[in-house]
Amino acid sequence: MKLTLKIWRQKNAQDKGGIVDYPIDGIEPDMSFLEMLDVLNEQLINKGEEPVAFDHDCREGICGMCSLFINGEAHGPDRGVTTCQLHMRMFKDGDTIFIEPFRAKAFPVIKDLVVDRSSFDRIQHAGGFVSVNTSGNTIDANTIPINKHDADKSFDAAACIGCGACVATCKNSSAMLFVGAKVSQYALLPQGKVEAVDRVLNMVHQMDLEGFGNCTNTGACEIECPKGISLENIARMNREYLAASLKG
Repeated sequence: MKLTLKIWRQKNAQDKGGIVDYPIDGIEPDMSFLEMLDVLNEQLINKGEEPVAFDHDCREGICGMCSLFINGEAHGPDRGVTTCQLHMRMFKDGDTIFIEPFRAKAFPVIKDLVVDRSSFDRIQHAGGFVSVNTSGNTIDANTIPINKHDADKSFDAAACIGCGACVATCKNSSAMLFVGAKVSQYALLPQGKVEAVDRVLNMVHQMDLEGFGNCTNTGACEIECPKGISLENIARMNREYLAASLKG
């Protein structure tokens, strides 16, 4: 495959940045998208040019690091996959591919395609924990009866990998799907009831402090989420927040 890559290059957060064209040839359809970028970077290094900085780690669709905006879509044109799981067979010979970083005030660009998503970490630090003793002489988890429906819903919410596709997709750069998932995975289980009130108030407050926008109610976040996190989690977070506000 012969392609034209239009890649966002930006030296640092202060640099204006811009799109740079890179022609590339010899790309196999079975290559992953990140392998294709590796080939490009090898060519750039061999020519003495600065390689394109992009974030990645596990390359197994688990860590969420490979956050790229490809042809106007978070993680590219495929569904239910992260960028590292996207394969070049989703494109055609001769295609022009636009590759940009996730765009959000709360995700400032570090360099090229790498953004700072530590805002997500701060939201989780604000309330994503339980005070139940989980070391030493603990009670067997199986002795606590949990409705299977609730357990399954909690597990589904916990599948969120915090990649930020929901934020990048939302026209308001809302993080409500992410926060809703993190609130839900605890709200549905008895272990999460101890901090339930403080958790949702603190996490939503931190989300607002980070500069994320409000929900648009368009559902684009669920469509682009590589783990299929449901909008039900936003509704649950809103109910938890209302109840906590009344108690507070």
